[in-house]
Amino acid sequence: MTDSTATSPATRDATDRIDLHHHYFQQFGDAPASDVTAALAAVARSTGWRMPAENVPWSPEKSIAAMDRLGVRRAVLSVPQGGNEADADHRRAVRLLNDTAHAAVARHPERFAFFASVPVPLDPQAAIDEIARGLDELGAVGVTLTTSYGEGDDAHYLGSDVFDPVWEDLDRRGAVVFVHGDQTPNRNRWPNRFLPLPVTEVPNETYKAAADLVTTGKKRALTNTRIVLSHSGGSTPFLAARVAGLSRYLGTALSETELIDDFRSFYYETALSGFETNLAVLESFVPADHILFGTDFPAVPVETAAWYTANVADFYATRPERHRAVVRDNAVALLPALA
Repeated sequence: MTDSTATSPATRDATDRIDLHHHYFQQFGDAPASDVTAALAAVARSTGWRMPAENVPWSPEKSIAAMDRLGVRRAVLSVPQGGNEADADHRRAVRLLNDTAHAAVARHPERFAFFASVPVPLDPQAAIDEIARGLDELGAVGVTLTTSYGEGDDAHYLGSDVFDPVWEDLDRRGAVVFVHGDQTPNRNRWPNRFLPLPVTEVPNETYKAAADLVTTGKKRALTNTRIVLSHSGGSTPFLAARVAGLSRYLGTALSETELIDDFRSFYYETALSGFETNLAVLESFVPADHILFGTDFPAVPVETAAWYTANVADFYATRPERHRAVVRDNAVALLPALA
């Protein structure tokens, strides 16, 4: 494996990567930098995650500098939005996020695209209205959803019936949906400062949402919707067989084979999971064209993203055509607008 101090992947490999997992913050719109800093401090208190100081405040230019170092030609911007209700303030905040992403794309159309943020879909009409605005008016290439909405006994994962109108609208559109794990705390605190929620809980939240969609039959019914699971699906590839056997025993209507097939129908991207173990599992589990590339910048330092990027390049060092498919061509096939 290559450590982050080695030669940059951009100089080792000429492939123009497409980054499907690239965040942004509402920064060059109306919100002052102090508001963003305060919001990030609140995230640090609630999740344990510290945003790299050099990446705050965010700007398109900071992302482009990181992209150039990582050999990324184009990044798809996204900000997952969890929460409990889509009140007027929340709807305005999501609208401003989409305006911010749209402005970044307008300034740098060859470098950025974006997944539209969606108000909490517990209010389905508010979500559908902003999906229409994002896709039809602002030119988003897809939408981003969080793995669950609400808290405790009132939490709903993505297979919940309450979200059916939103999924029906997305399926009618043949939309691409990027699913990001929620920062949902367990009953216990994170173990230590090296293991905050994004390290310990987010990968399992991604698995839980994927399994909810599969076992309820919702994934199978979404014949036109393409769903991308962040971070290689978290623990999904490792636990899919556990779901297939035990959920079948518990009475789900689908057979073990059908459940596994539905897990295999997701797309999986490599942010923070570009490592030979993860990649070998994905290659044995999903079709070759369902593996995509991501970095998670600016939520992580560029050096961290470079380490994972180099690992992906090393894994495919003897298979350059497969490498190019993972880091570019599969994304273009999924989203032709990125070509």
